[in-house]
Amino acid sequence: MTLPFEVVIDPLAADPPFEQVRRQVAGAVVTGALVPGDKLPPVRTLAAALGLAVNTVARAYKELEAAGVVATRGRAGTVVLGYGTEQAARAAAAAYVAQARHLGLTDAEVLEHVRRALG
Repeated sequence: MTLPFEVVIDPLAADPPFEQVRRQVAGAVVTGALVPGDKLPPVRTLAAALGLAVNTVARAYKELEAAGVVATRGRAGTVVLGYGTEQAARAAAAAYVAQARHLGLTDAEVLEHVRRALG
């Protein structure tokens, strides 16, 4: 099983390999290269293809699962769920800003409403 995009690990990068895998898979979901229902390769398969330890890829998958981007379904494998919590939060924030601007609120007023809601 192969991914519909290339995962590239830069051994000289500041980010550890698991984060590089996590970021690239999450990015593929955002761009639409991976869509809900797509299956990711098994951890061992991707680790071998990238020359990484199995635990490195497993950590990336766990981080993606914690963010709601993928779900691991035992023998059925790991499947893409969607954008995950970060993307959902961005979408909600963008929708709020659009509605607030439609109401004629300034950026300062928008931020004040958010502070009150958090408070």
